[in-house]
Amino acid sequence: MHSTPQSFRAMCATRITSPDDPALDQLCAELAELANELDLTGAWPQRQLQLCAEYGVYEWFLAPQWGGQAWDDEKVVRGYLALSSACLTTTFILTQRTGACRRIASSGNLAAQDFLLPDLVSGKLMATVGISHLTTSRRHLATPVLRAERADGGYLLNGFAPWVTGAAQSAYVIVGATMMEADDPTPEELLIALPSDLPGVSADEPARLVGLGASHTGQLQLQDVFVEDRWVLAGPVENVMSVGSGAGAGGYQTSTLALGLTRSALGFLGQQSTQRTELGTPLDALQEDFDEVSELLFSVVRGQPDCSSEQLRKRANSLALRAAQAALAAAKGTGYITGHPAGRWCREALFFLVWSCPQPVLAANLCELAGIASD
Repeated sequence: MHSTPQSFRAMCATRITSPDDPALDQLCAELAELANELDLTGAWPQRQLQLCAEYGVYEWFLAPQWGGQAWDDEKVVRGYLALSSACLTTTFILTQRTGACRRIASSGNLAAQDFLLPDLVSGKLMATVGISHLTTSRRHLATPVLRAERADGGYLLNGFAPWVTGAAQSAYVIVGATMMEADDPTPEELLIALPSDLPGVSADEPARLVGLGASHTGQLQLQDVFVEDRWVLAGPVENVMSVGSGAGAGGYQTSTLALGLTRSALGFLGQQSTQRTELGTPLDALQEDFDEVSELLFSVVRGQPDCSSEQLRKRANSLALRAAQAALAAAKGTGYITGHPAGRWCREALFFLVWSCPQPVLAANLCELAGIASD
């Protein structure tokens, strides 16, 4: 089993304190070394997540009052770029975990914050989110997929959360439910920090994904689950997702992960180009595109956007797909053998076409694939 050298482990007592910290490079090297095996086995990346805890990654996102370092958005994005370039699966899981932490931290539930956040920051607890159904077309179904009814001292939940990462491995899942009230044209919603060991809570077998299968993403079932009021984070209120903050899956965070994957593919092309001059021209073109999209990303992060979040996402999606396929072409037949990173990058790049992908972005990507100009 891979292990961190004890001498370096001791150096990590102060944790990664900035995106420029050499400890971040060391963590990324360890994650990259484990990435292909993770893809082959599909096993939950417990070792990788433990490394993140040991290096203090979970501290980046929360305030010092809970043991965090409270990195600003630009530092967080730089950290995500480095981590996703090393292992996209681990970093994707991290975004879902961080989304849960931030939902708790931005809630008005002080008791839940004090009870959960210190152990989440230290890595003693795992949490995730099950809220995608509140932001997609499922939100407009006649019968919501996850329903809540008021009960004495809490709420009774029935239904399912369709896309939950690491549900079986998480002690708490931040779920969104819709109140079932007769003849209410705009039903209220609530967010709950659901203890996963409550009676009636069960995680289905994870979906067999084309890429990122080790994220163990699948449905979380809830059958007559009673949740006490003390676990309510927000609501009931209309459009509960607008309350507080969370993972931002459809925003610049997802584009950040796409650029991290692109960086991996370009690194491989760069290595190959030292011996194959024909790779120089396509590498230069892709690198120029990467630099431009990176600038767009940081303009959005700084609140001075040079483009819309949808335009950023479109370009990041396109770049990830093209860079991954270029890496596969450069690797030739070797890259098409299971276990080579180029093949993995191609499958992982497809993730960005389907995960929290807004309709305008999807339409633009389809036009590009069809060779049709789009706005």
